[in-house]
Amino acid sequence: MNDEELTDLRRSRNHHPQAHHHRGCMILILFLILLIGGGWLIWRHLNPTSHFSNLKTISNSTSKIKQSSGTFNVLVIGSDERKNQTDGHTDSMMLVHANLKTHQYHVLSIPRDSRIYMPGLGYTKLTSVQTVYQTKYGAKKGIFKAVQTISSYLNVPINYYLETNYMGFRSMVDAVNGINMDVPFNVTLTHPWYAEDQNKVITKGQHKLNGKMVTEIVHERDSVPGTDFGRQQLQETALVAIINKITDPVNAFKIPALANSMSKFLVATNMSKTDMISIGLAVKDNFDATKQVHYLQLQGKNEVLYDDILENYNDEIVLQQSQLKKIIDQNFSN
Repeated sequence: MNDEELTDLRRSRNHHPQAHHHRGCMILILFLILLIGGGWLIWRHLNPTSHFSNLKTISNSTSKIKQSSGTFNVLVIGSDERKNQTDGHTDSMMLVHANLKTHQYHVLSIPRDSRIYMPGLGYTKLTSVQTVYQTKYGAKKGIFKAVQTISSYLNVPINYYLETNYMGFRSMVDAVNGINMDVPFNVTLTHPWYAEDQNKVITKGQHKLNGKMVTEIVHERDSVPGTDFGRQQLQETALVAIINKITDPVNAFKIPALANSMSKFLVATNMSKTDMISIGLAVKDNFDATKQVHYLQLQGKNEVLYDDILENYNDEIVLQQSQLKKIIDQNFSN
């Protein structure tokens, strides 16, 4: 190797490390820009206020209620659907108005025996609406039609629906390792899911409960004060305990995993995983269901009336329409 070649080699050795250093810095800067930009886009997509804006409704409601960004209405349905069944009767129903900006949530329990009109079919009880439509249209379209009918009945726009059943509810409670439930009164299990729980008494007060026992308690109606209204109170108490458990800072990291496992908990929903994660982001800090969740109950009169669907007379609850309208106007209109 001559002197000229040796000089070129030395220059090359002195030059390349610096070139590689500059190239590495540029790649790192580019990566950081992409990471920050991508993170910002993800946050913008999941940010509760922007995520829940300009939402579609799945309702036939003629309501003129205008929904502001960061708010939505969801119908939560608990059915008595058993394993391997494709339809079921509505065992419980709650309409939830969520305001993720003010962190206030209004939950309206609707009695399962409420008298309701099904267009083209006649009057029946709310509990029958779901199974009638699912028998007629199939599971997916049937639940959609049921939500539309209930939206029209309540005269409020509905954006989402969540349907769970016994196994889904039990799995949800077990997924957070049980809940601490403040049972409001003594509960005797007269119609339990499991024979070994027949006539078991759960006393008033605090109990650490697993999924099996929670589902037994919230299913009971005959032994509790006010039958359906008493059961609604049990369901609301259980819901408070579940929400507080999920939003506990210790469990906050579980929210994405729970969203990914929603098929274990839900029979049907139009809510996406990103919807659920966005809600989780909204409630993960300093959430207290006892202060931020407000429960509302409808009043009505028990009457024996003719059911056009069942073609017989049975006990139904005729709701006070003036009270219903007042509750909707005050709590579901932003």
